[in-house]
Amino acid sequence: MAGLFVTFEGGEGSGKSTQMARLAERLRRAGLDPLVVREPGGTRLAEAIRGLLLDPGAPVAALSEALLMVAARADLVASRLRPALDAGRVVLCDRYTDSTLAYQGGGRGLDAALLASWNRAATGGLVPDLTLLFDLDPELGLARRAAHGGANRLDLESEGFHARVRERYLQLARAEGSRFTVLDADRPADELAERVWSAVAARLPVSSV
Repeated sequence: MAGLFVTFEGGEGSGKSTQMARLAERLRRAGLDPLVVREPGGTRLAEAIRGLLLDPGAPVAALSEALLMVAARADLVASRLRPALDAGRVVLCDRYTDSTLAYQGGGRGLDAALLASWNRAATGGLVPDLTLLFDLDPELGLARRAAHGGANRLDLESEGFHARVRERYLQLARAEGSRFTVLDADRPADELAERVWSAVAARLPVSSV
């Protein structure tokens, strides 16, 4: 089958990572072998960049943050995402280009057109087939993260920052409705898992589901 590229997006504490793990397990039970990766991360270089970007004790300027994100993405796309998709695999990615537009664009206020051009350069134009946006009130999401401990640098940003991130995500979803599926991340986990599966299964060959 042709490769299927699915990305998971949302604010802090939205539960997207948990849902991605549940989907991966369901795909394995269906006989598929999904590639499961995260951003920034997924390669030695990108994981090193992740450590820098999320360290609460390491301030990073907005422009440097964006450039580091894009550098990590370029390495991930070239070394792992494209080879997997070319081999016909399902790829599940926790964050991708929309995170840069939402966090560095909406949250930090960097120029959206500039960020989009960097995304295109880093990915060679690789766009997800499906983006699942887990939408949640930032206050609730941050409370969830606090309950689990281990706040990273982005968790510690202001409420205004997280509100801008959420609004930019919703703007992106409205602009590309055919690619995005917006999910209410405050719904029960089992219900969300079924909605995720329905959205993904609709894009898989009938023989796979």
